[in-house]
Amino acid sequence: MYLERRLDEVLSAWRLEKTGKPLLLRGARQVGKSTAVHHLSAQFDHFLEINFEEQRQVRKVFDNDLNPYELCETLSALYNVPIIAGKTLLFFDEIQACIPAISSLRFFYEKYPELHVIAAGSLLEFALAEIPSFGVGRIRSVFVYPLSFNEYLNAVGEKGLLDFKKKASFEKPLQETIHQKLVQHFKRFLVLGGMPEVVANYVEHKDFIRCGQILDDLISSLKTDFAKYKRHVPFLRIAEVFDSIIRQSGGKFMYSKAAIESSYKQIQEAVNLLIMSGLVIAVTHSDANGIPLGAEANHKNRKLMLMDTGIFQRLLQLNMGEILLETDFEAINKGSIAEQYAGLELLKAASNYRQEDLFYWHREAKSSNAEVDFVVQQSGEVVPIEIKSGKKGSMRSINIFLEEKKSPYGIRCSLENYSRYEKMIIIPLYAIGDWYASRRE
Repeated sequence: MYLERRLDEVLSAWRLEKTGKPLLLRGARQVGKSTAVHHLSAQFDHFLEINFEEQRQVRKVFDNDLNPYELCETLSALYNVPIIAGKTLLFFDEIQACIPAISSLRFFYEKYPELHVIAAGSLLEFALAEIPSFGVGRIRSVFVYPLSFNEYLNAVGEKGLLDFKKKASFEKPLQETIHQKLVQHFKRFLVLGGMPEVVANYVEHKDFIRCGQILDDLISSLKTDFAKYKRHVPFLRIAEVFDSIIRQSGGKFMYSKAAIESSYKQIQEAVNLLIMSGLVIAVTHSDANGIPLGAEANHKNRKLMLMDTGIFQRLLQLNMGEILLETDFEAINKGSIAEQYAGLELLKAASNYRQEDLFYWHREAKSSNAEVDFVVQQSGEVVPIEIKSGKKGSMRSINIFLEEKKSPYGIRCSLENYSRYEKMIIIPLYAIGDWYASRRE
């Protein structure tokens, strides 16, 4: 079963360009990169897929000159597939297993731009780190994440509900029955997450137990990859740091609590490798006095979250029944799963062509600590976002931020319906991606 993605629109638009740059799909394992390319291939007369992990002999083709015409002649003969500009889609999968093939992408743009070429890979960021100038300006990166909440709604056949949600605002709140239905779907999405295999299985079987087993299989596969991250970083150290990230979720990551027998430098290296893999997402502290937010970022102060709430809740062994049935969501928000969801939705709502960074704000002062979950750039302004898993909660921190930074307004995300009072806009948690996408620069 194929699940429609926003990525499909990006790929289709690229296909229609007269002379497009080769695409490099970047993202963690199992997020649907290869599946989306297979779906796109139906729009071409011919499709040639080369998997460099499975078909190891083909790597030798890239050991010599990287002239794209000569490469295409050889590959066409090897696989008996015509390679014709405008009619053939050439797909290099698991390209991280063949570094020269990554280098060849720039020459396809320079010498054979009429041919449609896409590359993708697992743990690709590690390979790119070895060739940092692999094709700046000649290759177009597309960043891929698990399904968003909107994509989930579309997958489960709730297109009408999705349309209602997209049209809602604080000027036009949703009817309460529609709002409550979206809240229930939101809770299901927290449990399932957005990994395509899990959502597809849920659509077909509507069985949370079965989906949980698939999540367990995915977790085992992702942990097995730890051995591939870097040869001189011990597998057990990465695993230990990963487990600590789960335990410390919801707060600033404390390196001193991550691995007792490892140095700060060793733990930092393990964290960076997990971030490069796409499995872990960093939320970095920023003083947030202006834009760009990254100019005042402090990378020593970070919160770390996982790329998917389904994976997160399985690792934390949360009670699925409580998440689905409990009306007091605040009581079951273990590990700040609502905050993790919101951060992921911000990433998924951003442009596919840009790797978005997430920031938060924290102030330490005597008897006056304050923290805002996320700060984002919107139309030249810095906007604070506070995540509340229930319908109540103090807004002291965000009010301090608004006063200190002179921001025009703040966003409170909770299980409440749309509303507004003074400088605070209330947005339902399930709609944070809609708000961000509608105002992104």
